[in-house]
Amino acid sequence: MVRYGVDRIGEYRDLLSGGRVALLTSVTGRSSKNVATIDLLGRICHLTALLGPEHGVRGDQAAGALTGNSVDPATGLPVYSLYSADSKRLRSEILDKFDILVYDMQDVGLRFYTFLSTLCYMVEDCAAAGKRLVVLDRPNPLGGSVVEGGVLQSAFQSFVGCRPIPTRYGLTAGEFARMVNERERLGCDLHIVPCDGWHGEMFPTWGQIWQMPSLSLPTFEGTALYAGTCIFEGTTLSEGRGTAAPFRIIGGPGIDGEKMVRGFSDLKLPGVASTPVYFIPTTSKHQGVPCGGLMLHVTDHQALRPVELGVRLLDLFQRYYPEQSAFLPPPRSDGTPFISLLTGCGDLAAGCDKDALLARWRSESAAFAQEKTAYHLYERT
Repeated sequence: MVRYGVDRIGEYRDLLSGGRVALLTSVTGRSSKNVATIDLLGRICHLTALLGPEHGVRGDQAAGALTGNSVDPATGLPVYSLYSADSKRLRSEILDKFDILVYDMQDVGLRFYTFLSTLCYMVEDCAAAGKRLVVLDRPNPLGGSVVEGGVLQSAFQSFVGCRPIPTRYGLTAGEFARMVNERERLGCDLHIVPCDGWHGEMFPTWGQIWQMPSLSLPTFEGTALYAGTCIFEGTTLSEGRGTAAPFRIIGGPGIDGEKMVRGFSDLKLPGVASTPVYFIPTTSKHQGVPCGGLMLHVTDHQALRPVELGVRLLDLFQRYYPEQSAFLPPPRSDGTPFISLLTGCGDLAAGCDKDALLARWRSESAAFAQEKTAYHLYERT
């Protein structure tokens, strides 16, 4: 059975001594025995503050909802938002409250999931302020060996793409923090409490319960597909928010689910099947409007290549239903479409050749797969 970094905190408690401790965590910050990291740290150190990412410390905030500071009702500790309208960084009001920052959240192993950008900011900000950063490591649920997608280009850097890495990057949070700190020579006083029993395996082999990182990722199957279907957030198609299967259900008004399933079957993509679905989203895109589309089912997690799946499925929708699958308007003033921020390049928005794009991405991800080995903390089997 895999044990998380927080399970080993007793072996590393000296890292938390001699100062005030702040904890950056989410609802996934729990031990393998299902005890909240907040409670565990409260017993062994001087815990003075909680820091909340997107979705909040307790996981009660909607995706994209900007939050302010508050008080945690369970502990009475102040909660400082790192996903506010003012800033997503360690502001002076937060830095004044701690000497040591502990990070413990279950990430999903994808560049566009915002926990990664928050961690990146913590490495930078702790380095600049001379604060210690302790990462309680957790395995990457998508595994530690397979790398997919193109490396983010600098022009498309954003909070859903903080560093030049592929979409599926095959590192743990601790390994990523180590990479940023060493590759950029930031000089952060970084310490990683490693997990044990993990050798690069995907989540189903861990012997642990799935702790959903956000309400839109309630299952591992949906999270595995999210690696590819997240790009539909950059289109007018529904990515399944407001349904029982977000990121597994893709569709929109006027779409024939049976037609989409036949076309998808012809793609012969490994590790995945589809069935027709008709749905009415209760929130987000097309709220209250009858929609059709397909529902994806993972048949083989090892064979599945979700990034290519996302591109191929988007191409299928655009060929069959071009009006229903347009790209959303740019979310920022420089005119960059959201699809480009998600993919880390402008190719899809420019109407590129999908085969050529995927070939380039395979080359880029292969090169990164070699580079990242310098930062591994765990052997991969």
